[in-house]
Amino acid sequence: MSGILAGKRVLVTGVLTESSIAFHAAKVAQEEGAEVILTGFGRLSLVERIAKRLPKTAPVIELDVTNQEHLDSLAAKVREHSSDDSGLDGVVHSIAFGPQGAFDFLNGSWEDVSTAVQVSAYSHKALATACLPLMGRGGSIVGLTFDAQFAWPKYDWMGVAKAALESTNRYLARDLGPQGIRCNLISAGPIKSMAAKSIPGFEELADVWNHRAPIGWDLADPEPAGRGVVGLLSDFFPRTTGEIVHVDGGVHMMGA
Repeated sequence: MSGILAGKRVLVTGVLTESSIAFHAAKVAQEEGAEVILTGFGRLSLVERIAKRLPKTAPVIELDVTNQEHLDSLAAKVREHSSDDSGLDGVVHSIAFGPQGAFDFLNGSWEDVSTAVQVSAYSHKALATACLPLMGRGGSIVGLTFDAQFAWPKYDWMGVAKAALESTNRYLARDLGPQGIRCNLISAGPIKSMAAKSIPGFEELADVWNHRAPIGWDLADPEPAGRGVVGLLSDFFPRTTGEIVHVDGGVHMMGA
């Protein structure tokens, strides 16, 4: 099969519904020639059902990024789905979570904040190191952020967690570069996904894009961000690492 990911094997986390950026990253990756493996947490049957809606049904591995046993066994489980034991060429980190208290900046407890930072930022490093045994020939790790340069309405400690994710990615890029592994992020505009439903005041936050995206932004279309992920997974950016690529309709560069 031809395509910019032809012959590559990619692990994609965070596919829960068809409205997720991760689903569209997996879909476009397959369309571009990649073999895709998914991970899921909790409702594995739901992830397996969604996996059947991809162009080619993808295997699903259980992975809780806060469970060290899951991380330690990840490489072996990926190899179970690899006939030639050729490892991985790409990893997509699409994992974030904040308890309700994390969306109240002044009253959020450390318990809430630490959970948000562990799941949304530290897990980027944890996933990368879990996949290292599979990436002996180098490759690309791509994560998803929400522009952490600003204090967004209602986003609160999740914004802090995303800032931690962006910093984590830079240190990963520094430490994994000598192994030929690129680490980059896509900073996507808001998408009406299942994750968005857990953000109090999401509509107020997303409304910014209705007025400030010069090229327009469709809250119901995750494919542009998914295509951005696939672009960074490909070999078309062989010396790009530690970067944040905005796929947000241009909102990030608009002045007040």
